[in-house]
Amino acid sequence: MTSVLMNPPFSAEWEPDERFEDFGIAPKKKADYAFLLHGYQQLSSDGKMAIILPHGVLFRGNAEGKIRKKLIEYGAIEAVIGLPAKVFNGTDIPTVVLILRKEHDDKDILFIDASNEFTKGKNQNVLEDEHIDKIIDTYKKREDVDKFAHVADYDEIEENDFNLNIPRYVDTFEEEEPISLYQTAKEIKEIDEQIESSEKELFEMLGELVTDDKDAKNGIEELRTLLGG
Repeated sequence: MTSVLMNPPFSAEWEPDERFEDFGIAPKKKADYAFLLHGYQQLSSDGKMAIILPHGVLFRGNAEGKIRKKLIEYGAIEAVIGLPAKVFNGTDIPTVVLILRKEHDDKDILFIDASNEFTKGKNQNVLEDEHIDKIIDTYKKREDVDKFAHVADYDEIEENDFNLNIPRYVDTFEEEEPISLYQTAKEIKEIDEQIESSEKELFEMLGELVTDDKDAKNGIEELRTLLGG
């Protein structure tokens, strides 16, 4: 096949077999890489594949980590595209699209963090045409885009122990605006004035209370003393 598109059930159980022993056997309780390898084996030499999976496939260790390392060493993974949460029916978790290829002239990987590319809906987030166009355009150009995309070479990925977690490669950190000490002091003063005004009103209300009940009178006096009145 020249192309494969897959959206398998996430982290399903399966019965391991030897079909994928060249790359490794996925865990019995997490078939994500079993689905991936099944689709990958169907590709022709010039074929490409896109598969939607949970983010765990990017960083989970043990058997999955070994499979991921072999795929990277083989140059099979072309791109990692992080999608927003709540864009698929049946799951609220953010997902990732892995693009794989059979031709592997190089081993670099394009990382795209599209987790914020959506329009918020009532029950589900929506990838609009503008968001999809931005992702596709970035994938085609295969260039670094500040806070959105990065092309990592093999050495960089190896330095990260073959962990493909997107934040390791795409820095989306936004610095907070400097705090104005003047504005902070002004807000504190306004809060103090509000407290003082509220206490004054409370004391006036307590002063207007009239009762012959001894316990109630003692309670009012204790409250005044507690409040500093």
